[in-house]
Amino acid sequence: MKNRFMACVLAMAWWQTGLAEFKTALPGYHYQFPRDYFDHPDYQTEWWYYTGNITGRDGRHFGFELTFFRQGVSRDGLKTSVWDLRDIYMAHFALSDLDGGTFYHVERVNRAGPGIAGIDANRRRIWNGNWSSEWNGEIQELRAFDEHFSISLVLHPQKPPVIHGESGVSQKAEGPGQASHYFSFTRLATEGGVTVDGKTLEVSGLSWMDHEFFTHQLAPDQAGWDWRDGTADAYSAGTYVDPQGRSRHLGARDFAFLPQADSWTSPVSSAKYPVAWTIAIPELGLQLNATTRLKSQEVSCGDSKLVPTYWEGAITIEGHRGEVGLKGVGYLEMTGYDRPVRFGPVALNR
Repeated sequence: MKNRFMACVLAMAWWQTGLAEFKTALPGYHYQFPRDYFDHPDYQTEWWYYTGNITGRDGRHFGFELTFFRQGVSRDGLKTSVWDLRDIYMAHFALSDLDGGTFYHVERVNRAGPGIAGIDANRRRIWNGNWSSEWNGEIQELRAFDEHFSISLVLHPQKPPVIHGESGVSQKAEGPGQASHYFSFTRLATEGGVTVDGKTLEVSGLSWMDHEFFTHQLAPDQAGWDWRDGTADAYSAGTYVDPQGRSRHLGARDFAFLPQADSWTSPVSSAKYPVAWTIAIPELGLQLNATTRLKSQEVSCGDSKLVPTYWEGAITIEGHRGEVGLKGVGYLEMTGYDRPVRFGPVALNR
């Protein structure tokens, strides 16, 4: 599950609708771009997930996250009013001021209504209020505004979209349909502006975009892909993308992703997060260490028993491939450290 916000809305939506109204993600799906950049209303759940590491001209470092979610509620053809609830639209926006030591975040929930939120393939736009992703070909322009922070960024793909998994699906559990259709833009050159407390900075850097759509993912008895007990789920998987954009599927036995001793304990949730990790892909000779400039990148739900607390933020990467040294940036999500829920992925840019 991507975050606490999504978990809450999914719980509400499952009470209201039957999954039989929606398609499941099955092998053999044929991706078509640009069609698949936009919405798939036949599937119940869908998201567009942007994360990035950007630097101001003055050397100030930031991480950002802007995510859009669509959750199907009903496909009743008799519901024709703009106010009928067919889908719930959620969005999350966060900014990590890595040098200033401040983490900003805000969420919102809307229905489509008369243009309040939605996905429009003809206009090539995904939006929730005044937060949006607008596409010009494969170039994506992001805008999001809050009282204390905002972004206006243009993202230029440096590699083609990468499809995750095998045979058109990213399998999450045993059985047909326990999967998603899932692709990413893994290297997006990014430029634009960041505003923090009224001051606007010109920035540039690298971003990543995930797009995933499905109806089922994890099996009912599956906890997710969380290494806290020392074991990884059998359906854990990854994708290696080389500098030319060629991709390679990685199964659970092909890599290791292990926490190190460095940790941070949240003063809000009391969750203890490992904030340093080792990533190894032996067959490729890759050995990487992930750390963060800002340990306090937690989104806490307080005393809620339904909505999970999670850590999601910018990381830095150092390591080597064979004899060649490597440095990079990325984003890491960790859920389930205040109580068991589901996992989060790591996205790396070299």
